[in-house]
Amino acid sequence: MSEIKLSKDQIKQIKTFQRNEITEYYIYSRLSRNTKNNHNTEVLQKIGDDEMRHYMFWKNYTNIDVKPNKWKIFKFYWIAKVLGITFGIKLMEKGEEGAQVEYAEMCEFIPEAKQIVEDEDAHEQELIGLLEEKKLDYVGSIVLGLNDALVELTGTLAGLTFALQNTRLIAVAGLITGIAASFSMAASEYLSTKTEDENANALASSIYTGIAYILTVIVLILPYLLFTNYFVCLGMTMTFAVLVILFFNYYISVAKDLNFKKRFWEMFIISMGVAVLTFGIGYLIRIFIGIDI
Repeated sequence: MSEIKLSKDQIKQIKTFQRNEITEYYIYSRLSRNTKNNHNTEVLQKIGDDEMRHYMFWKNYTNIDVKPNKWKIFKFYWIAKVLGITFGIKLMEKGEEGAQVEYAEMCEFIPEAKQIVEDEDAHEQELIGLLEEKKLDYVGSIVLGLNDALVELTGTLAGLTFALQNTRLIAVAGLITGIAASFSMAASEYLSTKTEDENANALASSIYTGIAYILTVIVLILPYLLFTNYFVCLGMTMTFAVLVILFFNYYISVAKDLNFKKRFWEMFIISMGVAVLTFGIGYLIRIFIGIDI
C-alpha cells in the first residue's frame, strides 16, 4: 500500500484510470475468447493481462475495486467483431490519447508510475502489431477495387446523366458497365498478383478487388434506382462517393496508422475531378451528337 498522500481530486482521477484499465481488460479478454485464430487469442490475452496490471497498480492508491464501463465493452467488442480486431482496438486506443496528458500529470505525484505506464504502453503497441488479420493483408486489393470503381463509376454516371437524362437508362447502363468492369478488374488483379508473386494468394486478392468494386458500384447506382430526378440522383451519388472515400480512408488510417487527410483528399480530388470532366464530356456529346431521349 502506498504512503503517498493524494487529494480527493487525485483519487477521483485515479479511479477513472482504474475504470479505463479494467474496461479494456474485459474487452481484450472477451475478444480473446471469441476469436478462432489461436495466435490472436494469445496476443489479445497478453494485452488484457497488461491492462489488469495497470488496474492493480492504480488500485494500490485507491484501495477499492472499480466497475468497468459496460457500454464501452459492448461498443468496442462489436466494432472489433464487425470491422476487424485491429481497427476496433486501435480506435479504442486512439480514444485514450487524451488520457495520456492526465497520466503525465499524475506521474508528477507518483513518480514510479511513469516508467511502469511507459513500459506497459510500449508493450501493448508491440503486441497489437503482432495481430494477424487477413482483410488487412489484402488492403491493396481493396483499395484497387474501391478506387477504380469510384473513379470510373462517378465519371461514367456523371457523363451518362447529362447525355441520357433518364434515371432508369442511366442505372441500367451504369450497372452493366460496373459489373463488367468489376469482373475485368478482378481478373486483372488475379493475373497481376500471380505474375508478381507466385506464392501470393492471387485468387483471394482478386475476390477482394471484385467485391470492393461491385459494392461500390451498388452504392453509387442506388440513387438512380430510387429517384426520378437525374440531377438529384447525381448529387446523391457524389455524396455517397464522398462518404465511401471518407469511411474507407478513416478505416485504413486507423487500422494501418496512415495519414487520413492526405489519403482522403488525394482520392477525393481524383474521383471528383474525373466526375466533373466526364460530366462536361457528356454535355458536349449530347449537343454535338444530338441525343434526345
